[in-house]
Amino acid sequence: MSDVTRHVLVLPDRDAADEVAEELPARFGLTEQPQLVRDALAGEDDAEDAQWLVVVEDPHARLDPAALDELAEEYEGWLEAP
Repeated sequence: MSDVTRHVLVLPDRDAADEVAEELPARFGLTEQPQLVRDALAGEDDAEDAQWLVVVEDPHARLDPAALDELAEEYEGWLEAP
């Protein structure tokens, strides 16, 4: 079992994901840049219909999931349940 906690924030579009990824290090003191991942919805070919994921590695489980969820909600997103 890995001791690395991974948080996945789901955002409605690339712009929101970019903004969240830029804000995370400053707000939460991250040393590594979050990873952006395009998550195409099943059966959708149009990039406009894709959700974007911001993946945050939290090896010491220091980040507060509730605070991450609040940040995602500011951009009409949410924190994926583990």
